[in-house]
Amino acid sequence: MTSRKNFTVPDFAAARRDDRPIAMLTAYDYTTAKLLDEAGIDVLLVGDSLGMVIQGESNSLGVTIEDIIYHSRCVARGASRALVIADMPFMSYQVSPVQAVTNAGRLIKEGRAHAVKLEGGLRSSEAIEAICRADIPVLAHIGMTPQSVHRFGGFRVQRDEAGIVSDALAVEEAGAFGIVLECVPVEIAAVVRQTVKIPIVGIGAGVGCDGQVLVLHDLLAMFSDFRPKFVRVFGEGGALVTNAVQGYIRAVRERTFPGEGEVFH
Repeated sequence: MTSRKNFTVPDFAAARRDDRPIAMLTAYDYTTAKLLDEAGIDVLLVGDSLGMVIQGESNSLGVTIEDIIYHSRCVARGASRALVIADMPFMSYQVSPVQAVTNAGRLIKEGRAHAVKLEGGLRSSEAIEAICRADIPVLAHIGMTPQSVHRFGGFRVQRDEAGIVSDALAVEEAGAFGIVLECVPVEIAAVVRQTVKIPIVGIGAGVGCDGQVLVLHDLLAMFSDFRPKFVRVFGEGGALVTNAVQGYIRAVRERTFPGEGEVFH
């Protein structure tokens, strides 16, 4: 168990300055958050990816603000030192800056998150600026933005260098403390990092970013519906669960569980 101090929003900037890569993972419940926190993770992201890995949908568009609040509150209870960032789901910030601030405030007050993340560059800069004016820290998300899946025609690598750089500059100017850069060529990621001063957390954007984020279920091979090229499996969690459950089933059917040491007299 790590004894390092809490990881905070200002630590993002310090991590870039000190060339210390930021480690971020998704989490959706208390038990998982506690395990990841004790392992020393810097940031826990309550992602709208829960629509796929928790709810079983084909994309994240159906996730509601109430969904994120519920899961964020669970994660916050399990995180003693990691920074908790809650995703703003589809249509929770696009209507108006007032809507964006209201829902961001709910994620902080009801979801107990420390910061929020929202997708979109230039098109979301007004919402980012309004949320930041309310003193709520914002992590921006550009490149391949999953909430734009229909416009992109699927989850595709984004190669519009000029557009991505413009988005990065826009969110930095709006007040975002960092950027998640998803599914872009490493050459474009390098240009973005050279262009802005705030930290870049990559997912499918190469090793040159200031940190990395992955969906936990991908890292542990627990979600088999889809595995992006940029995912590395660090542990066969899915196989571990399957084997354990099969062992339990055998023990039940063979009447070897419960044993003498597992019953009361």
